[in-house]
Amino acid sequence: MAGEQGFTLWFTGLSGAGKTTISRLLEGHLRERGSKLEILDGDVVRENLSKGLGFSKEDRDTNIRRIAFVADLLSRNGVPVITAAISPYAAIRAEARETMGERFIEVYVKASVETCTERDVKGLYKRALAGEIAHFTGIDDPYEPPLAPEVTIHTDRETKDESLAKILSKLADLGYIPAA
Repeated sequence: MAGEQGFTLWFTGLSGAGKTTISRLLEGHLRERGSKLEILDGDVVRENLSKGLGFSKEDRDTNIRRIAFVADLLSRNGVPVITAAISPYAAIRAEARETMGERFIEVYVKASVETCTERDVKGLYKRALAGEIAHFTGIDDPYEPPLAPEVTIHTDRETKDESLAKILSKLADLGYIPAA
């Protein structure tokens, strides 16, 4: 994809909604087209760039600001970026959007708490519901859904391919990739 433009696909949604799964599927598809892109996965960023941060609102905001900073640097220099982090608070996502402007494309990965609990291989929801984990998004910490995302995928009622097609269609509509 010579002459590629930078953009940031900002995946947001509950833990277990499918952010990483869909972002990896998208990554493979874009790389097959020749794209050189970067993925900023929330778990990986927390382990490296945000090590030591907890899960207070302030620490979560700091984590998201760091992700937005790196995504902005990359995307403004022509690198497509996919972020996959819960990013539960609307205000901090709005801050990221303001920083990147038109390069920011919000993808709401929507799934119910019940669906996310069923998918949870780590048992985090079970532990949070039992009171063993405090400040767990969707249980005892809020998740503020996006009001006007560019794309909403419903991973509890769409196939992975249907979700991927919605995202690719939006990228084509915005001129970031050729239409299929």
